[in-house]
Amino acid sequence: MFVKEFTEKHHAFIAAAFYEVLTERFQDRGEAAFIHATQRYAEQRGARMAQRAIRDGQPLAFKTYLAYGEWVSTQAAKDEGCANQVEAVSFSPDFEMKITRCPWAAQFKEMGMQRAGTVYCTHVDRSIVRGFNPDLVYEVPQSMHEHGYCIQIARNANLDKNRMPQKHPEYVRGFDYHCGHIYKTFSSVVTAIFGAEGQAAAAEVLRRFAQNYGQDMADVLVSYFDEDFDII
Repeated sequence: MFVKEFTEKHHAFIAAAFYEVLTERFQDRGEAAFIHATQRYAEQRGARMAQRAIRDGQPLAFKTYLAYGEWVSTQAAKDEGCANQVEAVSFSPDFEMKITRCPWAAQFKEMGMQRAGTVYCTHVDRSIVRGFNPDLVYEVPQSMHEHGYCIQIARNANLDKNRMPQKHPEYVRGFDYHCGHIYKTFSSVVTAIFGAEGQAAAAEVLRRFAQNYGQDMADVLVSYFDEDFDII
């Protein structure tokens, strides 16, 4: 029975499938293309967050960054017991987090694609921050794929643990949007790099997605090709 609600794990499947197909077909160049696509995708997310913050008159600081994130854990991830679990190690001057559970990591592991997870997670969050404000420093020194938990550090965030920012629910997007975004951006990037061979690689990812989750869900991914993910 195919799941009709898009979740974090569908999103992770798309990333893992791109990594697998690209490295199978293009080896080291495939991994480099995957990293570049991850960075581009993430920078677009961060840029949208920045646009909303500027419109609202908010500074492009880490406090604002946390409030303007575009996703929250899905009920499906909570029900499955793989929703994000984050422990704050410090709040000021640096906001350091230990992430001990993650639906993306769960999906990468189920697919035997921990290497893809390490590469993706090393680049995605710090690239979102760069898209939001390139002057901010965000580090991901450790991944749970090798060490059991992730470490992420927002340098000089200077947060107050008693007054942590809450996400604006009106800016949160569903995972149909996020899955459509990652598929479109990765497809565009690998096609730009590898031409017809890249286009064929993207088509293979879509085929695998449809095989696992159904053609209806694959059609939703394609429906987002007309969306401009650079702007709000």
